[in-house]
Amino acid sequence: MSKKLILLLSVALLSGSVTFSQIHKMERPDTSLTERYYTLNPVVVTGSGHHQRLKSTATPVHVLSSREIKEQGITTLDGALTRMMPQVSMSPNSMGTFLRLNGLGNKYILILINGQKVTGDISNNVDLNRINMARVKRIEVLDGAASSLYGSDAIAGVINIITDQPTRDLVSVTSDTRVSGHGQLTENIALDIYKNGFGSYTSFSRDQADSYRINDVEYVKGSDTETQPTIAPLFTGYRSNLVGQKFTYAPDEHLALNAGIDYSYKITDRPDTRKDITGGTDYEMRYKGLRWNVGGIYKFTSRNSLQADFTVDRFRYGKQYDVATKTYAIDDYVQSKKQRSMEAQLKAILGLMKNSTTVLGADWRKDYLTATSGNIHQNAYTAAAFAQHEMTFFDRLTATVGLRLTYHETFNWHLTPKATLMYAPGNFRVRATYSAGFRAPGLDELYYHYFSVNRGKAQIIFGNQELKPEKSNYFSLNAEYRTNLIAVSVTGYMNRINDMVIRQNIDVDAASLAMLQAEFPEMTADQAQKLERYSLYKNSDKGDVKGVQVNVSANLFQGFNLSANYVYTYARSYSDEKWTPLERSFRHAATVAANYYHRWGNYGLNVNINGRLQSKTYYPDYEDAPGYGIWNLNTSHSFDGLKHLYLEPSIGIDNIFDKVDRRIDSSRRKYALYSPGRMLVIGLKLKIK
Repeated sequence: MSKKLILLLSVALLSGSVTFSQIHKMERPDTSLTERYYTLNPVVVTGSGHHQRLKSTATPVHVLSSREIKEQGITTLDGALTRMMPQVSMSPNSMGTFLRLNGLGNKYILILINGQKVTGDISNNVDLNRINMARVKRIEVLDGAASSLYGSDAIAGVINIITDQPTRDLVSVTSDTRVSGHGQLTENIALDIYKNGFGSYTSFSRDQADSYRINDVEYVKGSDTETQPTIAPLFTGYRSNLVGQKFTYAPDEHLALNAGIDYSYKITDRPDTRKDITGGTDYEMRYKGLRWNVGGIYKFTSRNSLQADFTVDRFRYGKQYDVATKTYAIDDYVQSKKQRSMEAQLKAILGLMKNSTTVLGADWRKDYLTATSGNIHQNAYTAAAFAQHEMTFFDRLTATVGLRLTYHETFNWHLTPKATLMYAPGNFRVRATYSAGFRAPGLDELYYHYFSVNRGKAQIIFGNQELKPEKSNYFSLNAEYRTNLIAVSVTGYMNRINDMVIRQNIDVDAASLAMLQAEFPEMTADQAQKLERYSLYKNSDKGDVKGVQVNVSANLFQGFNLSANYVYTYARSYSDEKWTPLERSFRHAATVAANYYHRWGNYGLNVNINGRLQSKTYYPDYEDAPGYGIWNLNTSHSFDGLKHLYLEPSIGIDNIFDKVDRRIDSSRRKYALYSPGRMLVIGLKLKIK
């Protein structure tokens, strides 16, 4: 073995931090775990808007590599984020996945696939089943405001899913299956063809789970002692399919073209309504998405390129009845919401001087919303131009300045600047960041005139056309030290948001009830009698998030890596002349992972133990959810001695210590832990090449 390769492998074994010393696996065509080559600095794009090594970016970026995700036995996006990033939390329900990053919720988090925004939400909850994990190369997470590069919504941060496809001559078929308790199944199948610069990548993904609850009773409404049986699920089951096709063509080293399309279908699987017990529903929620894009990049030289992309994303959902009612028959479908977006981007990356990179760009986006229950048929467009310049001085000091000018059809002009500074003497990195954020209120927040009935109770929401855009100012300071034995990173940050848009609940009195009956004549007398409150969108005074992140990684001996990540988050909002914790926020969280790998000939063994520990979750209007600690074990066994077949079975245990939240449901109670308890997990990956 050459000295260069020995040195590369030795250094690679001393890496492993999720946050600051990520490694990117470069595999042989069979993707075997038994032969791996590492580099300490993966190429990232989210922080600066252009490709550069992780250690060179002046804006800190968290990177979750496909190798690390696989080692932990993770097959879903929410699993990758929550198991590997303590600043992220998820709350699954029938209306999607409620995602939080550093205390701030879904609408402040911009989710991208290869830099293109993902459209489609259900009551501001993201449908993460639209993300095909089989194609994920890495996940890049940028904390804090990033509107100078990415525009509206990037106040809490950006999650950019970078996909991968082979770029060498091959024809291969891959199947990756994972099965566990409560009907949980993920299946990913891929067909990859690459020949003479042309690539075709076809994929199918199946994800499903059964509904479950921890206990079979709930408190009777208005009582803290009397219980009754119920079948209402704590976790809502679902069936989800995702089909994708992508084509690429690179005739030479200068030009690369791509086109792709993805279709997604998801339906919930909840208990049906029954007369003898509460908690069932008459209908399932059904979701459909269709996304297609075309794009290309032309490289004039290695440091000068022009990139163009055009994306159309459609998403809709509604109610599909599986119980006959007075109004609907079985299989009737009632659409609730339809969204569509069109986005065009043009970006130039220029190396105008030896030690600098300049990014110039423009984008245009138009969003459409049709909501039957909300009585909306609206659209709005946004146009923007942005520029960013990065310069390195004296080989140690790197400065970045950026500015975005945005015109929103409803809210006119907005400027969002960014400035970063990185000083890198020896093994140290010190980074300081300021960035401004901007979020235009959504079409639903502006125009909703919403009326719906859920379990016999009316739900009413009013939009507000007097809303103002939300603005934020984000500051962070990062210090990092790395040697061949240990890596430590500490980041402190502060994110301040003005004019936060919230949904205010208003108690119903005699005068407001008369107004509501006039606005919604379809509301019955019985529904009006049960109506206690309605909601109105408004601008709250401000939000304030402060926090500290600590990341440590070390290799204690060859093949064994230990990493730990801790966050402290103090998130609150000021409204009605008082400060309150942001709903679903928590103060302390940590993730820990220990990974061991060894091989004997054609057999490779990988053992991973990982855990998430979290303090209590705040619910200002409800009972706080208690903290928890979840530990998981995953082992994989790879066999690559066969000529045309790669085989990798896996077995593990989720929630080793059977940690569950056994509190009884009540109208004042919320949950943070949704695990059903200890489960055996079995997987099998096959690749024919």
